[in-house]
Amino acid sequence: MASRPPTRSPLPRQVNTQTAVLDTHLGRVLCIADIRGHLSALNGFAREHNAVAIIHTGDFGFFDAGSFEANGINDRTLRHLASYTPFISSAQREDLNLQPIETLRSVVNISLLSEFPLLLSGQIKLHIPVYTVWGACEDVRILEKFRQGTYAIDNLHVLDEATTRCIELGGVKLRLLGLGGALVPHKMFDNGDGHATIAGGQGTMWTTALQIGELVDTAQRVYDNTETRVLVTHASPGREGIIAQLALVVKADITISAGLHFRYATSYNEFSVQGDYEGFRHKIVVGKQGFDRIWESVRPQVEAVMDDHQKVLMDKALSVIERVPPPPSPSANEEPAWKNCWNWNLCDAAYGSLVLDIKDGRISADLKSQGFNFAYRHTATTVQTPSQSNATLPPSNMSQAPTTAPTPAPVAAPDATRSTSPPAAAPMEKGSPTNKVNGANAAEKTEREKAKKKEKKERKERERAEKEKEKKDEKEGGTPQNTNTSALPESGSGATVSSDMGPKSPVTESGSSGMRTPKTGKPPRHPWTIFMRMPTGFSTTDAEVKEFFGEARDKIMKIHWPAAHPHFPHRAKIAYVDFEDEESMKMGLEKHAELNAETP
Repeated sequence: MASRPPTRSPLPRQVNTQTAVLDTHLGRVLCIADIRGHLSALNGFAREHNAVAIIHTGDFGFFDAGSFEANGINDRTLRHLASYTPFISSAQREDLNLQPIETLRSVVNISLLSEFPLLLSGQIKLHIPVYTVWGACEDVRILEKFRQGTYAIDNLHVLDEATTRCIELGGVKLRLLGLGGALVPHKMFDNGDGHATIAGGQGTMWTTALQIGELVDTAQRVYDNTETRVLVTHASPGREGIIAQLALVVKADITISAGLHFRYATSYNEFSVQGDYEGFRHKIVVGKQGFDRIWESVRPQVEAVMDDHQKVLMDKALSVIERVPPPPSPSANEEPAWKNCWNWNLCDAAYGSLVLDIKDGRISADLKSQGFNFAYRHTATTVQTPSQSNATLPPSNMSQAPTTAPTPAPVAAPDATRSTSPPAAAPMEKGSPTNKVNGANAAEKTEREKAKKKEKKERKERERAEKEKEKKDEKEGGTPQNTNTSALPESGSGATVSSDMGPKSPVTESGSSGMRTPKTGKPPRHPWTIFMRMPTGFSTTDAEVKEFFGEARDKIMKIHWPAAHPHFPHRAKIAYVDFEDEESMKMGLEKHAELNAETP
């Protein structure tokens, strides 16, 4: 996989830091995530929670009309954004998801994705300071303009690896350190369309190793023991070992993150969710091992194109990766963050928020989540509870316990003649849970009718499958099997047959007895595929692509070149390379990944 190396850095940037005294006695800081371009709602949230500042953890909605131009938002990202935008109703979103991408592009414009152009023009104004990092779905061009000073918006502070802010209120100094973008290990050395340490392209953004290194450098320069350090990230330190390592290195007291999109926000420290101290270390070790595998494969190419300043930042990034708490021993104390660093992972702004209420040096937390909706259980078919007088144990000759719906009585065992007439129903004993339930509601009747129709349909499918098998046996010259013989137990065996076994899949030659898998109508995707994006105007052949993967070239099954989009003929050429197995794909991905050594 080809990827672009980091651009040679300009002169080392000065740390952009400011201290804002919001209120010397008390204050409330609202923490939210994934506002998704609904920026006018920020002022409403602030009024609702009586907040003096807002901390936002990514997917802010940094898009404008230029994001839809060539080399802008790609098809997959656009469909994702359209699926979650707050400006389209749920019914319309479901309908759009069924449309081809051409229709989607003709319908979705910037007004349906983000209010950022209105914020930039001054039509929307922020009433209180908002501190945000960028998320996984943002336009890197816009963030570059903030970094260069081209864009500046009152009360909007974009936290990045060289930009930090300090809020002083309620007797506490909150030092905000920010890391934006998704954590994608195999992209940590690829800047995409970004410059210096920032990375992104086609509507997505991700974290780079140099970005982590510069954040560590910033944290070290502004370190003040009197401050409370808050690490704001889009990726969750609870899931990503590298982010947990970063929190250790910058000495974070609190982490606030998002990216998991649950309906409940979470509040925890590592001691409360890990079984033991070794479990905490294991998460960090796994993250380190994943990074090391990729670093060893690209190290020569990366080191060949880095300048002196970037080498300093890379060394700091590697110090994060090497920051693994020592195993517990009499001579080594356990890591303080194991119990003292507190983590909050937020749900989307539409579903909940966190309020930090700061007064007299104490930070209290008010966590609010919309949560799951369990009302559907009231409309589902419920278990019928026998009356108190009939609530006796089932007789010993019952072959199966009662199910969630009223169950027909067991069928009597057939005699040795195996008569084809329908078997008579066994008499039901008084007090049996399978007695008819009075007052069955309409929903239960509907469910029983559906079950009968389903059983009838599957019985016809079984008969058809059996007939096809007989015809096949006759063609092969064999004696057809008597598939009409009922597979019932011998008379006198003592076994009984229950009719409440539930519908089964049609009988096939493979003998599978599992329930049927729904068919999507689409061919299955190949599981071991590498995606390649070529530079614009670059042309190559299948043979050259195979030679590119070296030792893994003999394991390549197919190379697919999708046709160029008629509306975007100048987009970069792409290829899908299918490998025989996972091992060969990993060989091609890790040991033969190649970075473009060109420098600007």
